[in-house]
Amino acid sequence: MGFFKRLRDGLARTAKSIREGVSAIFTGGGIKPDELDRLEDILLASDMGVKMAGRVRDGVADAVRRKKIQNDPDAVLAFVKNELAALLPERPQGIRYAASPPTVIFIVGVNGVGKTTTVGKLAWYLRSQGKSVLIAAADTFRAAAVEQLEIWAERAGARIMVSGEGADPSSVLHNACAAARSGGEEIILVDTAGRLHNKEHLMRELEKMKRVAERAVAGAPQETLLVLDATTGQNALAQARTFSQVLPLTGLVLAKLDGTAKGGVALAIYDEVKVPVKFVGVGEKVEDMAEFSPRQYVDAMFGGETENAP
Repeated sequence: MGFFKRLRDGLARTAKSIREGVSAIFTGGGIKPDELDRLEDILLASDMGVKMAGRVRDGVADAVRRKKIQNDPDAVLAFVKNELAALLPERPQGIRYAASPPTVIFIVGVNGVGKTTTVGKLAWYLRSQGKSVLIAAADTFRAAAVEQLEIWAERAGARIMVSGEGADPSSVLHNACAAARSGGEEIILVDTAGRLHNKEHLMRELEKMKRVAERAVAGAPQETLLVLDATTGQNALAQARTFSQVLPLTGLVLAKLDGTAKGGVALAIYDEVKVPVKFVGVGEKVEDMAEFSPRQYVDAMFGGETENAP
């Protein structure tokens, strides 16, 4: 099954809700204010967020006043889809690679969002792109994280740098940078301990890791990716908001977009924090992660078929 098909399947509930809702509201005649309010409610139900849903509602109202659209469900859907697509970057925002290898990528987030699984899937994705990968198991507070990573590393064909439980994460990272230079790996994926923005000791630890990376590799870390659980909806938006205030995030990974999530949250997050979604995960298999394509994503939210969109 192609990745777009899996993405579309993951967003099927959202697409069904939007299409059926719009079809039930706009049935001919002039578009009334209460119909616009119901449209806004449908968008809110998709986890699009108050700001974006209100903006789209206002856009539809303005288009009605200027007679650019009629009271027709297909016309309204097409207009809303175009409005949403226009709010996102035109093309995928890929990884920023170092001028010379290795490229260091920090993976951060709260506990339980799927950081360790994301590291494994990203390793597989990067290997499938022809990159050599070293995983730094810097979540030394949780023994199970290292065990999980060793399994994922084997699946992905990546080398892994581990240390004992409770070891200094910065030491693990330092050793990983040295190992990558000697071993020739192009990418270092750094799995960090789950942390909250208000846990000062964990944030200080991350600052220390950044200094270690900078000393070892010029410009590192090139990427700091925040992993978010798509099934948590507006909680994911709140996490993105708070982490972006205390960390120089370069991108987001939207995990668990597997049919239970409401797809609008990706749009709401970008609209508010202006940090691009770079990858999405749509299942539990190692290959169920790919680069985020804004146009494909919006198309899938509306049940579209455009697999070749950029």
